[in-house]
Amino acid sequence: MSHTPHELHEEFPEYADKIHDLKMSDNHFVKISEEYHVVNREIHRIEINEEHVSQFDEEDLRKKRMLLKDEIYSLLKAE
Repeated sequence: MSHTPHELHEEFPEYADKIHDLKMSDNHFVKISEEYHVVNREIHRIEINEEHVSQFDEEDLRKKRMLLKDEIYSLLKAE
């Protein structure tokens, strides 16, 4: 289990400029990237034992983060 946050610029370093551009111009991208950030931070707090949740809730959060990350990646690839 990793205790390192999975920030978007770390997950997709090759898309750093595009992430910035989309955050400035695409409301949908802003919404899902903010949602990703919230879920990601919650998972990180669980990993470092700042928050305690059931194993099932943690798994659901991880699945949600993965789905958001997939959607973000699809938007980053689109040109």
